[in-house]
Amino acid sequence: MRRLLSVPELTFLVLLVIVSYVIMGLFSKVESTEVLSSSFIFAIIVGSFLISTFIAVVAVVAGVGGGVIFTPIMLGFTSIDTMIVRATGLVVAMFSGLISSGPFMRKGLAECKLVYYCAIPIIVGAIAGALSAVYLSEVIGEKGDAIVRLLLGLALVFIAFLFIFGGSKTEYPKVKHVDAFTKRLGIAGSYWEEALSRTVNFDVTRALHGAVLFIFVGFAGGFFGLGGGWAVVPVLNLVMMAPLKIAAASSGVLLAIGNAAAIWPYIIYGALIPLFVAPWMLGQVVGGILGAYVLARIRAAFVRKVLLVIIFLTSFKLVVRGIEGLVGIDIPVI
Repeated sequence: MRRLLSVPELTFLVLLVIVSYVIMGLFSKVESTEVLSSSFIFAIIVGSFLISTFIAVVAVVAGVGGGVIFTPIMLGFTSIDTMIVRATGLVVAMFSGLISSGPFMRKGLAECKLVYYCAIPIIVGAIAGALSAVYLSEVIGEKGDAIVRLLLGLALVFIAFLFIFGGSKTEYPKVKHVDAFTKRLGIAGSYWEEALSRTVNFDVTRALHGAVLFIFVGFAGGFFGLGGGWAVVPVLNLVMMAPLKIAAASSGVLLAIGNAAAIWPYIIYGALIPLFVAPWMLGQVVGGILGAYVLARIRAAFVRKVLLVIIFLTSFKLVVRGIEGLVGIDIPVI
């Protein structure tokens, strides 16, 4: 709680959400509610907050964005409209980045020149993905929802195998050659490494390759509502050869920027419902703080194995629901 109160932005946000809960509670007392009872609305709020907190803790410990967990589970195991789920998933992923970006920026770990360069392709891809999602929903309708679930299930399998076979991240990559395009950008930098008690100078390379990959990452995040936490760090660290801490810190800022851009087509479409989003936002704040403490006391490798099990099970459920929607039959699975 002290850590929460020490950050004015988070304190203001928590107070704002508490006020919104009070207002929602007053509205829920109105007897003319025709769709949901006040007790059911309250149960949805509390349940969403608890699930969001759990997701945030797992996401922090496992080193992925919250949207990677939230969106597939909601699309696979609930009947909530896919556009609403994806819009909320982008908010969850955006808040995961916002919570971490402040401390990273203050410590100088988020390299501004690197963030500025990578933000452009991520924003372009994210907006294109979100616009594609809106177009697919308007043109195809329910069949489009089935296609989204099927494609997301297959994408989750790819993400899971990326976690397993994606290679080990390197703390301090050694750049043997910097191409001419990257040199002209001048995005090399330095940061203070507390573990070594000295300043570490670093170079990056293959900036053009990274830009192309970030367009695809942004598109997938905007289209599915996943964010890009599962891919931003590997691209920065394994492709562009940025130090791991710089990659992780810059990833949080890039997620906040990219998802903030991707959310606008969903807002214009009307898929972002504030009353549904609010408890998920607060859960990300509380879970992010708890996750930081849990990370120091638990084996992250074990959590990543649990996450892989969740991803594989969820991907199977998504594929089944996608096939059901396309062929119009019910497959007897849980």
